[in-house]
Amino acid sequence: MSLDMVRAEISEVDTEIIRLIAQRQKLAGKIAQIKVAHGLPIHDRERAAGVLDSVFEQAVESRIDPVSVQKIFEILITMSEERQRECSGDGNLP
Repeated sequence: MSLDMVRAEISEVDTEIIRLIAQRQKLAGKIAQIKVAHGLPIHDRERAAGVLDSVFEQAVESRIDPVSVQKIFEILITMSEERQRECSGDGNLP
């Protein structure tokens, strides 16, 4: 397999990652509606900790750097919370 072929595969994976992040953001909007309807806060410390613990373990099982994976998910959680704030009228996203 050539370098260009492997890079093309990476580009396909990158595109899929973007699609999945967009899907995650869309779901965050739905979560915002539920939280607003039930008077729940945007930030859920227990849920965030659970997600971070889970992805750490999954990264270990997948033999990839779990600390880096956690950092990525910290960003994703922040993005989701920003989307929820925006959907609830409190954010500053486009």
